[in-house]
Amino acid sequence: MMGQMMQMPLMISSLLVHAARHNGDVEIVSKRVEGDLHRYTYRDAELRARKLAQALAKLGCEPGDRVGTLAWNGYRHLEIYYGASGSGLVCHTINPRLFPEQITWIVNDAEDQVLCFDLTFLPLVEKLAPHLHSVKHYVLMTDRAHMPAQTALADLKCYDDLVEAENGDYAWPEFDENTASSICYTSGTTGHPKGAVYSHRSTLLHAYASALPDAMDCSAKDVILPVVPMFHVNAWGLPYSGALVGAKLVMPGPHLDGKSLYELFESEKVTFSAGVPTVWLGLLTYVKQNKLKFSTFKRTVIGGSACPPAMIRTLEDDYQVSVIHAWGMTEMSPLGTLSKLKAKHVELPRDAQQHILEKQGKVIYGMDMQITDDDGRVLPWDGKTSGNLVVRGPWVIRQYFKRDDSPLHDGWFPTGDVATIDPDGYMQITDRSKDVIKSGGEWISSIDLENIAMAHPAVHEAAVIACRHPKWDERPLLVVVPKPGQQVARDELLAFYDGKIAKWQVPDDVVFVEEIPHTATGKIQKLKLREQFAQHVLPTC
Repeated sequence: MMGQMMQMPLMISSLLVHAARHNGDVEIVSKRVEGDLHRYTYRDAELRARKLAQALAKLGCEPGDRVGTLAWNGYRHLEIYYGASGSGLVCHTINPRLFPEQITWIVNDAEDQVLCFDLTFLPLVEKLAPHLHSVKHYVLMTDRAHMPAQTALADLKCYDDLVEAENGDYAWPEFDENTASSICYTSGTTGHPKGAVYSHRSTLLHAYASALPDAMDCSAKDVILPVVPMFHVNAWGLPYSGALVGAKLVMPGPHLDGKSLYELFESEKVTFSAGVPTVWLGLLTYVKQNKLKFSTFKRTVIGGSACPPAMIRTLEDDYQVSVIHAWGMTEMSPLGTLSKLKAKHVELPRDAQQHILEKQGKVIYGMDMQITDDDGRVLPWDGKTSGNLVVRGPWVIRQYFKRDDSPLHDGWFPTGDVATIDPDGYMQITDRSKDVIKSGGEWISSIDLENIAMAHPAVHEAAVIACRHPKWDERPLLVVVPKPGQQVARDELLAFYDGKIAKWQVPDDVVFVEEIPHTATGKIQKLKLREQFAQHVLPTC
């Protein structure tokens, strides 16, 4: 016997249609590249997305064609999210922080037919254009008044002209919900970046799950400012979950310095945000230096890399901002786990609660995870045993774009992370498999050592890498960026570890640097650090 329910495919366009119909007057505010503040509503956005769909069809785009973007968080980018995917095209967000050679490779691999880009990236696109073999149309995401007088790009099109030339008399098509909706490439730390192709179904399920109370807890009462870029795994799905619940969206554009973010948080009454730890370092530095507080900002999701417990405590104790520690990957759309308390934890002492919340958290419905040893044997959830973290779920890739082979092992995706899982299902990343320090056959977690260093009042940022050792094979080396105007000695930092970790795990040495290299998505580039300090000689005593 079959159910007798309506058959309605899960379409990305339905999110924006719902927002326009039921929350049509809710604002979408964007700090534009042009410098001004743009305001309109979900109703306006849905109309312009329909017009964009018409314009892309007139450019000759057919279902399945890729539309590339090099753009910041803004209303035009949001329109491409919906106008491209909703019309059966594939929205391809490209990370402009990658090396030019990587961007060229990605655009050619995706075979983008149209490339839409913000004014910021005009010089970059002019340089890359001769090497982009598939691109037929270049669209500058601005209005007629800001179009350049001269450009090396032949027939450069104005985004607003294309949209405004259409009448919006367009009906969103329905098709198989498993149709590709968007594609995001990994940062490519080893080899070429790889494409993760999401579907309408996977994106809708991810939006539903991420908005749940025990996940991001999004609602129509929220004002959401995604600091995480729309070119970084679709801003962790916030452009979709925001529309799903009808929340006001505030887009910061390229204005990501502490001062600009703080002013936008305050003027637009932002309640919720999301970003990587490096972003919050900049914002916290600004508010501390200027003795400021937040008036409406109440919670944030921090992911992309492990958030130091000291940062969580600072946000919560000094600024009354609740931190939701999260973990995920490009290959997972990206959310996998978020750290929220269970009912059984409500009566626990504050320190015990904090210990739980510092973990990456529990899976949200739809996801499953386990840890295994190197032979694939499943390991216990005791909170102590570390193993290789593997995941599965309806928004996890089964293979990469243009790759015939699958990365799955027995139906599970290997994340490359090493983790523990406690009896309550809370997962904690202890390291990336390639970053674990193996000292005399024992594993040392670089993340644990970094978190302790970050709690020192004179440390701005810290990283721990493996350094060659003649007896123990590898030993930890602590790399530190001191806070501006502060000094701290090597011995003082090493003594700071006393009583916080086993003595044999304490770093053997400390080096001070002005800056720690980061990837295009804000993660510490430990490969570069290992290359930089490959010849570093550790003290012998």
